[in-house]
Amino acid sequence: MSKNFMNPTKIITGPKTRWSYANVWDAKSINGGTPKFSVSLIIPKSDTATVNKIKAAIQAAYTEGESKLKGNGKSVPALSVLKNPLRDGDLERPDDAAYADSYFINANSATAPGIVDADRQPILDRSEVYSGVYGRASINFYAFNSNGNKGIACGLNNLQKIADGEPLGGKSRVEDDFADTADEDDFLA
Repeated sequence: MSKNFMNPTKIITGPKTRWSYANVWDAKSINGGTPKFSVSLIIPKSDTATVNKIKAAIQAAYTEGESKLKGNGKSVPALSVLKNPLRDGDLERPDDAAYADSYFINANSATAPGIVDADRQPILDRSEVYSGVYGRASINFYAFNSNGNKGIACGLNNLQKIADGEPLGGKSRVEDDFADTADEDDFLA
């Protein structure tokens, strides 16, 4: 595929996107379903460039998937009544400070995402990627119609870690727990 080919349903988020529920190393099954890799992408509402790209990609996925969304019905349901992957953190997670003044998208994939650092070098140390880091995500949107549920979903392609962030979920990183102990006196001396 040529590098100039533009897929209107695929976008790269901005670097201020925060990763939450980062299940990117091992596929996990939810409610007995097919095991998947997943991440919740928290996008600041102030990142209007990313938000606008997401809205355009959702519209493209809706247009591309009209026949799937119509199914056996007489007409295609309006996008506004379908399940939408772009959700408002202020409305849906009012008690979670990490989601304040932000949108979020849950992205998943049956295959492991590629994960690189800011210099596009593969990250192999699992402790480098955790819920709370900031980075870009390559995601794509697509229409679905299964078991009476219709909407637009978000697929996870690849991730690029840009910066560390305060870990979400209350668990600290081992590196942080012992960072200030290096200068303590040797207890064996």
